[in-house]
Parts: sequence; C-alpha cells; structure tokens
Amino acid sequence: MDRPIGMFDSGFGGLTVARALIDLLPDEHLVYIGDTGRYPYGPRPQEEVREFARQIAWSLVKDFDVKAVVVACNTASAAALDDLKAELPVPVIDVVEPGADALVRATRSGHVGVIGTVGTIGSGAYDRAVAATGADVQLTAAACPGFVEFVERGQTHGEEVTILAERLLAPVKDAGVDSLLLGCTHYPYLARVIGEVMGPDVVLVSSADETAFVARDELARLGLLRAPGGEVAEHRFLSSGDISWFADLGGRLLGPELRGALQWHPN
Repeated sequence: MDRPIGMFDSGFGGLTVARALIDLLPDEHLVYIGDTGRYPYGPRPQEEVREFARQIAWSLVKDFDVKAVVVACNTASAAALDDLKAELPVPVIDVVEPGADALVRATRSGHVGVIGTVGTIGSGAYDRAVAATGADVQLTAAACPGFVEFVERGQTHGEEVTILAERLLAPVKDAGVDSLLLGCTHYPYLARVIGEVMGPDVVLVSSADETAFVARDELARLGLLRAPGGEVAEHRFLSSGDISWFADLGGRLLGPELRGALQWHPN
C-alpha cells in the first residue's frame, strides 16, 4: 500500500509524532501539514479549530491521497475528532486516547496530571479519555498558555520559560501527581524545564511514541502497511505560513527532513 500517511498540527508540535512515526515505520511515505499561518490553535474557539481541522484533513485525503490521517494536535483532536472519524473515508488516529492510556499505565499512586492548551483542557477531552480507561485514578488538569509560543520561537529553556512553568505547573505539583501527561505535542520540547519544575519523582508521559504504536497497529490490522524493500520512503512537509521559518525551526526540532518544506494553501 504505497499511499502516504497524512498528519497535521497547528505548527511544529506534531513533529514529535512525525519523528516517532518515521522511526517506527521507516518504510512509510508521510505527508505532514503544519498550519503555522494560523497557529496557535489553543486560544481559538473550538468551532474555528474544528473547521481548520476539517479543511486540512480533507486536503490530505483529496490532494495527497493519504491512506490514514493522524491528528497530531491535541487541540484539534479535542475539537474535531468525532467529526473527522465520521466524515473521512480513511482511518483517523488521534493523540488523546493513546496519551491517556499511557498515563494511567505509568502511575504508581493513582494521582495523575495532564497539561495542555486552554482549548484542550477546557474541552474535557482528557477527562473523558482517562475515565474511558476505567482506571482508578484521580486526574488534575492544568492549562499552560504561553508554552506553545515559547516552543515556536525556539525558546525551550532559560529563566523566562522556567518562571512561567513554575506558575503554570503549580496546580499539578500541589496535587502530588506522580505521572504527568504532556497533553500538547509541543510540550516534549520543554520536557527538561517541566521535569526540573516537577521534580525527579514525577514521570513525564509523551503521547508521541504511543500514537505511533497505535498508528502501526491500526494500519497493520487493516492491511495498509507498506511492504518493505521498495523505493525509499518519501517524507513531505508543508506549511501554511513562512516556509523558511518552518524549515529552519522545524529542522532544528525534527531533523534534516524539513529542508525541502513546501507551501500549503488553505482552500
């Protein structure tokens, strides 16, 4: 099955999922759209994010003939996942459920936390996903406005970020969580600062690897995995914003694959 896997995010955060997917499934073609021209999604109304998500997902299906869509953005997953699963003619894989599953597996005390954008936390998506696991845990959620903007400026450490992290992480730290889900695909880039603020006894859980495992298993179940041994897999990266900025910062975050980034125009 030579068709590519499609992925999208509001900007650079989903590159953590792309990296995990490329590493796990090196034979798969990949098309990634970063909607950097309209980021960040977190503060936007859910209805607007839902329309952006539908627009990009349908572009992946119609313009790039993808065989599956990975919604590599927690805010978009929270706003649009049900609609995308109902509408699209291909499998849709999100980051919320795999992250929630990994979080409840990681805890020792039953006290778990999740941090995300205002939109994601406000949607209650993680409350529902954690409840759906059936695990006996107590969840504390905190919104972290400003984290995405720091990452997309390439500022992932330093006093400014640390001071913000100390303030925003106070609710989950005070709750005594022993496992914390980074409920935004941008946040792994801030893992060092978050880990320092939370302390060595708190396990940080990223949904990127878990999402890649779910994508692999779903494609295998449907017989959609690409056979190894053919032509080298092609990885295409597109942005709705400034291409040079996307290629430069994205290249530093992901790797050399971003050098050939192209422009994507919302229809």
